[in-house]
Amino acid sequence: MEPRPVLKIGFILAQQFTLSAFANFADVLRLAADEGDRSRPIRCSWRVVSATMDPVVSSCGIPVQPDERLGNPERFDYLVVVGGLLPAIQQLNPAYIDYLRQAAEAHVPLIGVCTGAFILHKSGLMDGYRCCVSWFHHDDFLEQFEGLIPVSDEIFVVDRDRLTCSGGVSSAHLAAYLVDRHVGQAAARKSLNIMIIEEAQTSDNPQPGLPLEFNTPDKLVRKALHLIRQNVATPLTVDELAKRLKVSRRRLERHFAEALQRTPADAGLSVRLALARHLLVSTDQSVTRIAAAAGFCDASHFGKVFRTREGEPPEAWRQRNRAQDARDLFV
Repeated sequence: MEPRPVLKIGFILAQQFTLSAFANFADVLRLAADEGDRSRPIRCSWRVVSATMDPVVSSCGIPVQPDERLGNPERFDYLVVVGGLLPAIQQLNPAYIDYLRQAAEAHVPLIGVCTGAFILHKSGLMDGYRCCVSWFHHDDFLEQFEGLIPVSDEIFVVDRDRLTCSGGVSSAHLAAYLVDRHVGQAAARKSLNIMIIEEAQTSDNPQPGLPLEFNTPDKLVRKALHLIRQNVATPLTVDELAKRLKVSRRRLERHFAEALQRTPADAGLSVRLALARHLLVSTDQSVTRIAAAAGFCDASHFGKVFRTREGEPPEAWRQRNRAQDARDLFV
């Protein structure tokens, strides 16, 4: 007889949910659940539960068929709510909110993935808890909810029986955290390795978003910075940025000067260099690939700009910082 799973997960998928966030989470469970790549739900099990049993269409248009109706939430060790496009979660079936409240009353830990954190808060289940959201949705969260400041500089947050993550690959890291806790470190590491994710990250690893010095209450500047971040590989000119925001270039520059004491162009360059530094220290990508990802026309131009800002070439900076990280392990 095969042993009963030690980690049982129920998924609730919002309409237009983010497929990658769901798939990354589920695949970590799948790979940890069995030996080799046979995918039998032995050590872990996972089910998509539904109020209606209708297929749930993801934001990319691919539907997922639920496995079973909602039922008793206590049959799961965790309930994972996978969100996606914000307009869709506003029309969430009230049966899911009732079900999540029932689960909370039964002390079933709740997990919000991507904008699933919005759904948990909409259900009144995040009061007094720290909550992780993507840097991309930080301002959307502030506009919708009062009294809760989201965490958008960490990849996931574990606060007692509420766990939230920013989506994307952070879903895999949060799932690996659960596998490590319930199944074992070897199973968690195996899952990530097979998924070509180099190593598990802890909850306090930073999201690759905006530099911390760009925190500002100025709404126009915040919107501009998010546009800059969204278009980091193909940078917008200041005129294009102003046009997207429907303001004059002069007004945009004035807001940046008052809020950050710098120009929009300089802020854009800082965002691109922050991404480049993150890629240099956290990946083995070539300088040429990193230059392209950070919106530089070629590696030579990137090298000149980087050296002006950092005082050394990108590869030398990478080696020095990695060596420092290695030394810090033994301090």
